[in-house]
Amino acid sequence: MRSFYAIYRKELGNYFVSPIAYVVVGAFLAISGLLFAIYLRGVIDQAMQMEMQSMRFGMPQDYDVPSEVLRAFFSVQPILILIIIPMLTMGVYAEERKRGTMELLMTSPVTEMEIVLGKFCASLSLFVMMLLPTLIYMVFMYLHSDPAPPWRVLVAGYGGVLLFGGSLIALGTFISSLTENQIVAAVLTFAVFFVLWIFDFGSRGSGPVASVLSYLSVIQHYEDFPRGVVDTTALIYYGSFMFLFIFLTVRSIDSMRWRRA
Repeated sequence: MRSFYAIYRKELGNYFVSPIAYVVVGAFLAISGLLFAIYLRGVIDQAMQMEMQSMRFGMPQDYDVPSEVLRAFFSVQPILILIIIPMLTMGVYAEERKRGTMELLMTSPVTEMEIVLGKFCASLSLFVMMLLPTLIYMVFMYLHSDPAPPWRVLVAGYGGVLLFGGSLIALGTFISSLTENQIVAAVLTFAVFFVLWIFDFGSRGSGPVASVLSYLSVIQHYEDFPRGVVDTTALIYYGSFMFLFIFLTVRSIDSMRWRRA
């Protein structure tokens, strides 16, 4: 446990001595804030139009502005995460291998699992820190909206974002362990994420192929969360996804040790 914490603290510290973390987090928050403002303005305008129509035709219409804003906000998060995660994970192993510090880590009295979990949890912690400021948007909406934002959609939305982001972090760190160049790692991660995105488009059809792509689609399993629905199938899928790529990363690190033996 002590070795795990030492690796976790070192990896998390490495993010904040590099400008990458600040640029990525700043860009994510700027884009998220802009999208939230656009969605909020658009939903409010639509609600006002519906209210005017209901007054004109005498047909009352119920339009839940907070719920619609939350659904729109959480629905766009996978696209942002697909772009952001490769920049967070590209140097997790690639940069250490390039500097030669990976050899020192491999000869220290730590297990491959402690190395992988320490680095994974550090990347996931940075991802959580990146999400925390977005709670300001929710607090603002909670204080200025009636009815208040539904907690079910809020909790499910953030839970889905964490599962989705954690899965892609596990995949990105695995790809980073395969190369010594972090630019190559970033490009490969973008390419793999793009393939996963294509799976989502292919799963929209019908037939056995579409059914397989539907299950493999990392995006489609996320779609229920913005609606406030937590599906056990999605939980199992994301849990299995993270476990698989953490396991593959352990095997990749283990192969480095054998090659140096």
